[in-house]
Amino acid sequence: MMSDYIMHFVTPPIPYFIESGKHNFAPGERHVSRYSIRVFDMIIVTKGKLFVGENEKEWSIGKDEAIILRPDAYHYGTAPCEEETEIIWIHFQTFGAWEELQSLDECYENQITLFEKHKQQAYLNHCEVSSIFIPKTLKLSRKSMNDLAEFASLDKAPRSIRNWRKQSAFQTFMQSINHDSAISINSTAMHLAEKIELFLRHNYTAKITNSVLKAEFNYHPNYLAKCMLKVYGVTPIDYLQQYRIEQAKKLLILTEWSIARIADELGFSTAAYFSSVFTNKQGISPANYRKQEFQYQNTIKENSTDKLGMMH
Repeated sequence: MMSDYIMHFVTPPIPYFIESGKHNFAPGERHVSRYSIRVFDMIIVTKGKLFVGENEKEWSIGKDEAIILRPDAYHYGTAPCEEETEIIWIHFQTFGAWEELQSLDECYENQITLFEKHKQQAYLNHCEVSSIFIPKTLKLSRKSMNDLAEFASLDKAPRSIRNWRKQSAFQTFMQSINHDSAISINSTAMHLAEKIELFLRHNYTAKITNSVLKAEFNYHPNYLAKCMLKVYGVTPIDYLQQYRIEQAKKLLILTEWSIARIADELGFSTAAYFSSVFTNKQGISPANYRKQEFQYQNTIKENSTDKLGMMH
């Protein structure tokens, strides 16, 4: 079973575990009705079949199948269970941005906008972010079910270590279902775009042109650009420029290197060109960006010192 709806999460931080449990439905019983429970509710059916709805949509979830219900919607049972049905439910949440869309293509089209929303919402100004795509309903593989069994077995662990281990086991389970869904929804374009992205991150200090990319991947630059636009919303050269700027912001904050040295380290032809690109992208020059960040850090430090002084 594969859903047309895709849950798109941006990371870091990775969606985190809150609580979980098991429930048995006798024939004739149905899922409870609830409004906006404020956490994601993943339901995995381990026996029988569950009939569940969310707002105006309805599904039947069979054995070894799962559904992710939104934290901001109305959930309800659409029909009584026809046989004894057992489920594992997992509540989780994310600190960052997410959205539910009707197709992977729509997720790609909205990816850059969601990234920007995420950086503001999660306070990640110069952190590299990425996407996790998980179908709203999915058939779990044997590997995912084994990971789920390992997760569920931790209910018997001592309280002092239970939540630590369940958090880790939840991440492993989520990684498994993300991998399962990637196998189903990945296309040639996505695989190629990921290879381009990896190449750019590993070689961003070198001189990279469309000709270099053509020689590396043996595809016309127009096709490479089309793949990157589909998956990342930018061309390879634009992605390279954005990545260099993100690295520049880190160097401006973490080092005392000159603007010229930073430009050279990041593969820009001249310091003037680097400053022009940085200013165009950030709305502020590299020198003023560094000054602004130092002033902010000094303000934080002074406020912390004042608070400590008052405490003593």
